[in-house]
Amino acid sequence: MQKKTLSSVSIQGKRVLMRVDFNVPLDANKNITDDKRIVESLPSIRKVLDDGGRLILMSHLGRPKGKVNMEFSLAPVAKRLAELIDTPVTMAKDSIGTEVMQEVLAMQDGEVILLENLRFHPEEEANDPDFAKELAALGEIYVNDAFGTAHRAHASTEGITHYMQSAVAGYLIERELMYLGKALQEPERPFVAILGGSKISGKIDVLENLFKKVDTVLIGGAMVFTFFKAQGYEVGNSLVEESKIELALEILAEAKRKGIKLLLPEDVIVAPAISADAEFHTALISAMPDDLIGVDIGPITAEKYSNEILSARTVLWNGPMGVFEIDNFASGTMAVAKALAAATVKGATTIVGGGDSASAIAKAGLAKEITHISTGGGASLEFLEGKELPGIAALND
Repeated sequence: MQKKTLSSVSIQGKRVLMRVDFNVPLDANKNITDDKRIVESLPSIRKVLDDGGRLILMSHLGRPKGKVNMEFSLAPVAKRLAELIDTPVTMAKDSIGTEVMQEVLAMQDGEVILLENLRFHPEEEANDPDFAKELAALGEIYVNDAFGTAHRAHASTEGITHYMQSAVAGYLIERELMYLGKALQEPERPFVAILGGSKISGKIDVLENLFKKVDTVLIGGAMVFTFFKAQGYEVGNSLVEESKIELALEILAEAKRKGIKLLLPEDVIVAPAISADAEFHTALISAMPDDLIGVDIGPITAEKYSNEILSARTVLWNGPMGVFEIDNFASGTMAVAKALAAATVKGATTIVGGGDSASAIAKAGLAKEITHISTGGGASLEFLEGKELPGIAALND
């Protein structure tokens, strides 16, 4: 997917309208608890400012449901961004309207305005053409650098491009396309995919698309128990998608037919309940207690999966191996994280597909040891499923 990027446009003296993903977590006092999404957008922001552009930023925050709700104001973001770039950031009172337009037209080179939450207007998520047109009127160049929202056809991600001559990808989206795209189109082999999470139904499209590309698939998370139930194993009180048992058998058969090495755990960590104070121990899949719940892959499996990862040249990880939020049930996920970091040192390209996997890498303290961590949970998943992302498809080729 070859798209024009920020580097391909002349910015000096131009009004650059940039869609970013500033949907950051806030505490009760409206303090930002994790500014990673702001930091990720800084290369594109600095490029515009360094080149003498006039930067108009737009984003959503939370779920105000199409109504003005100052609990979801982007004002704390404007304050944090100003600190990060050491430049004043003007906070607009709205994202459209006469007053906003006047502020924008009065901008000087190197100045920054952050528009108020786009989702204060129901027209944003409805991809309303009039709203998109009004947003477009604010800028001369449109830059989308919000990969996390690229799978949604909203006014600020898709609709706006119909009213702007120049619509390009920012550096964050460029990086996402480079790593995710290369992994799917021309991976260095062996290519190992690690899929976790609770349900097969959430990963079936990813599996089907990856089966065209990968050499090995390692399965973890609660979805393994649907596979085991399909094979006739006792799985105790573990989560099983009864309606997907036939599908699990089809997936196993398809992997065999295509010559893909698909590995399931040999042992698991079991506990009577998913709680931090629950007693836990290791059980072989062939001897799983009938009254316990599987909560993580076991040490034998963790070592086996780690060896597979260490032998790979391209590794893609999407979904934890267990309930990693609870320390007692995190060892399998942490082992995978460490193996990814070690594989990177050995020269492999390692990619983490956003969401819980990104949180797990952060918990392991290994974020800087991975080649690429995707910033988009849902967008990454849909990209891995082989789906077209409207916010990217709409950009200039």
